[in-house]
Formats: sequence, C-alpha cells, structure tokens
Amino acid sequence: MRSLARLPKAHLHLHLEGAMRPATLTELAGEDGRHQSTLGGFTSFEDFTSLFRVAARLVREGPRENLLRLVREVVEDAAADGAVWIEPHFNPLTYVDDPAAALDLLDVVIDEGRRTADRLGIGFGVVMFARRNADPSEAVEAARLAARRADNGVVAFGLAGDEAHFPAEPFAEAFAIARAAGLISAPHAGELAGPASVRAALDVLSARRIAHGVRAVEDPALVARLAAEGVVLDVCPTSNIALGVVKSLSVHPLPLLLQAGVRCTLNADDPLLFGAGLLQEYETARTALALTDPQLADVARISVESSGAPRAIVEDAVTLIGDWLGTPDQAAHSPNPRRIVTAAPVLSPRRGHPGTDATSSPAPSTSMQKWNHAG
Repeated sequence: MRSLARLPKAHLHLHLEGAMRPATLTELAGEDGRHQSTLGGFTSFEDFTSLFRVAARLVREGPRENLLRLVREVVEDAAADGAVWIEPHFNPLTYVDDPAAALDLLDVVIDEGRRTADRLGIGFGVVMFARRNADPSEAVEAARLAARRADNGVVAFGLAGDEAHFPAEPFAEAFAIARAAGLISAPHAGELAGPASVRAALDVLSARRIAHGVRAVEDPALVARLAAEGVVLDVCPTSNIALGVVKSLSVHPLPLLLQAGVRCTLNADDPLLFGAGLLQEYETARTALALTDPQLADVARISVESSGAPRAIVEDAVTLIGDWLGTPDQAAHSPNPRRIVTAAPVLSPRRGHPGTDATSSPAPSTSMQKWNHAG
C-alpha cells in the first residue's frame, strides 16, 4: 500500500490558531494560569468554540514567542504529514487595530513561517482573511495589508465566518483590492449556508478557490458550473462531520463532487478542535470515502497547482506525485505523534465555526439527499 505521508501535497485550508498542538495548548494554558479549567473532555459544540478562543487568546495576549512557536509547529506538522507547501489563514487585525503594527505582525508570521519551511525543505505562504462579522471597512484594510505583501509572503485573500448571517456583497471592494494585487480569491462559502453562498462567492468575489463549498452539491447546476469553471473546493471532511454540515462520512459529498469533475483538495481546517491533521484527512478519504490512489494523487496535484506556491515547487511536486503513483509498495508511516488527540466526539448537528455563534442545523435538503444517494 502506498504511504500517504509520502504523497506530496499542499495544505490550503487551515486556520493558524486552530492548528495549535494540544500539548502546546495545555502548556501555554498552564503558564497563563487563567484557562486550565477549560481543558479536558468535550460534550458540546460550545466546548469546541471555547477551546478555539482560549488558543487564540493565549497567542494574542501572550508573549511574542507564543505566536512564533505556533507558526513553527504548524509548519513542522505540515511537513510531517507530507506537505510540500502550506498557507495558513491569518489576520493580524484580530491582534492589533493599528495597520502599521498589523503589518509588522504579518511580517513576523511570514518570516518565521519561511524560516521554518526552509529548514524543512518545504514552502510557506499566508492566506490573509477578513471577518464576515466585522465591519467591511476592516476587510478593506486587511486587503490593503495583504496587497502590500502580495509579492512577499501573502498568496491569497479569504473571508471567514458565518455566511448565513453575513453575505458576500459588503466585501466586494476588499476582494477587488486583493485580486488587483494578484492574490487568489479564496473565501469560505457553502458550509454554513447553501448554494446561494457559493454563487455569491463566484459572482461577487470572483472566487477561484472556495473554503469548504460542499453544500454546492445541493444544486446540480452549480456543481456543473464549478466543474466547468475549474473552481477549487478546499474540503475538510472531519470538520464537516463535527459541525453537522454533513450527517456522516458515509454521505459526504466529496466523492460525488470529484465524480462530477469538480476540482477539490483535502484539508484539516482546525486540527486542535477536530482532531485530524492533513495526513489523517487523506487516510480518511482513502478508508471511509473509498477514494482510490489515483484520485488521491489527483487531489494532491490540484492542491499544489491551485496554491500560491512558486512554480518550481509546483513542478517538482507534480513530478513527485507521478512517481508516488508509479510506486505501489511503500513502507507504512506512523501518524505524527505531536498531532495525535482523542477522536472528536459525536456532536448533535450544529453549525458554526470558532469565533461565530452556533446555530441549529437543519437536515440536508432533498436535493442533497438525492446527490448523496445518486450512486
């Protein structure tokens, strides 16, 4: 059996603070002294969002070394999972209000990420994101900051938060600034809201990659459009199950999207919350979603080709992916021990994301059920 750890891949949908190692969270919380009671077992979605906020607070309010350590460890974990490129989502305006200070903080993350990536022989970039639940003027400022580093560390511009309550239209100006600077448009959509949010990402924000996007499967015409236009969906199966976006892995739409010709990548979203890192997502796709090795190789190739990685990294990775597919028997690879956590508990179907309010999740629509059972 081919080792998925040896399959070159890119990690494109990963929130920096949500990728903190559990052991690091425990250690930093112990040093801080204010958050130890939050650690432990989880019984609800609110526990998960609380954990994310704790992790973010420990980084934002702690010494600068906490942020540097987080960046180093996130890059190290990506390399251990076989990534040749990683571009975590980050917004320095959630740390400081002053644009000049935010730019300095962005440079700190870029420099530390590149330094660690160089040491490990991989590449690093940043997806600068705006917050849907903040004033759109903040998104414009974030886009301007991203544009100033468009040729030096920032590779894409995203939009995170609850698309069901905060539509795309107020953020058109910010995305226009980002696209003019040559950044990839990569907003979240099709997770907390249905096909309409995906269409808005395409029509209003000119998305070339969409974080999640799986609820596009509820509209076959939209699926056909995604395939025809070559738009990439950065899919996170474990997150989708934990947040009730999809009922179970047995009906996850990724295989159907691939069958329809939609370009998709595999990602971990928030490993601290959901327990699975990048390699585990590939393993899940193989074992639970029954993706074949040629399909997994194609997913990995798309992840690299649709990333902001330099051409040399892309070309080398594509060659190595072909080599991987041509080598059937490889030694087994143990999971990254630094990322191992207990499995995420089964939650009642709730939707939401760290930093947003969870709302009740309705059952999948009739159209989605038809796709799920279409064969």
